[in-house]
Amino acid sequence: MTTVTNPSAVLRAVREIVVEDRPLPQPGAGQVQVAIGAVGICGSDVHYYEHGRIGDFVLNEPMVIGHESAGVITSVGEGVDPTRLGQLVALEPGVPCKSCRQCLAGRYNLCPDVQFFATPPVDGSIAKYVVHDAAFAHPAPAGLTAEQAAMAEPVSVGVWACRKAEVSVGDRVLVTGAGPVGLFAAQAARAFGASSVTVTDLSDFRLDVARELGFDARRADQALATNSFDVLFECSGAAPAFKAGMRSLDRAGRAVVIGMGSDELPLEVFALQGKELTVSGVFRYRNCYPAALELISSGAVQVAPVLTHRFDLPQTEEALTLVRREPNSLKAVVVP
Repeated sequence: MTTVTNPSAVLRAVREIVVEDRPLPQPGAGQVQVAIGAVGICGSDVHYYEHGRIGDFVLNEPMVIGHESAGVITSVGEGVDPTRLGQLVALEPGVPCKSCRQCLAGRYNLCPDVQFFATPPVDGSIAKYVVHDAAFAHPAPAGLTAEQAAMAEPVSVGVWACRKAEVSVGDRVLVTGAGPVGLFAAQAARAFGASSVTVTDLSDFRLDVARELGFDARRADQALATNSFDVLFECSGAAPAFKAGMRSLDRAGRAVVIGMGSDELPLEVFALQGKELTVSGVFRYRNCYPAALELISSGAVQVAPVLTHRFDLPQTEEALTLVRREPNSLKAVVVP
């Protein structure tokens, strides 16, 4: 008889990843057990690996890393339709409490008690198996691979940014930062009807990928004309990029801050008031996974050009250090 094991990539301390065989998780009521097929590496994963914290979330005990994941349902708990067995699902990593003020107002992404993969002290999903709330295990459209379905997480960030900025037909959109989130947000904006999407970065490699995806790609150190854009998606986390992007917005322009980098960003009050600009932050997303999966399935959002490197589970540490070792890289994927 074969013993089922659950190897997991555990962040034990700053810059210390260990593969441990953890207990096989069993689904409780309303949960599903999922055999993980792919997990994307996010900048937040890298930040925890390098610094052991993001804001108030501090690594105080070993934690399984990873949150951009998809896999196949292998077992269901009480109350879950058994016909879901064998279904490929994208796992929305944050499960809210469903009863707090934010949840009851429909803002479940702002739930203060959300249990989010790989956010201390909650374990993540770079493991052979995980259990998850069935309502947040979204069925993938037919024909998608686990890698594609896993990208519903960063694509959802782009979808949520488009909704926050109310991107619609004819909008001129500027995306500062051509990393994975920036490239997915740019594609989402085009799918939402933007008439033009301009992407800026300092990496020639990333700008080339943006051009391959059909965008007007420009170096971030080149001046942008004022009043050129209706929407700014700041995805670089760099204060100079935000400042340049804000200056390029037309009257009644909308800016959405997506990238996390600088603790403070400059605001020119005269432009903010004189143009009646709107500035919004985004914290993850809500009710975006079905749309993200549909955009990927339809080809409106292409994920293949962004998935540049793949690693096995024992190579998780190599995946986390990829961006520091290889400048010509975008998204690493771990395949358990």
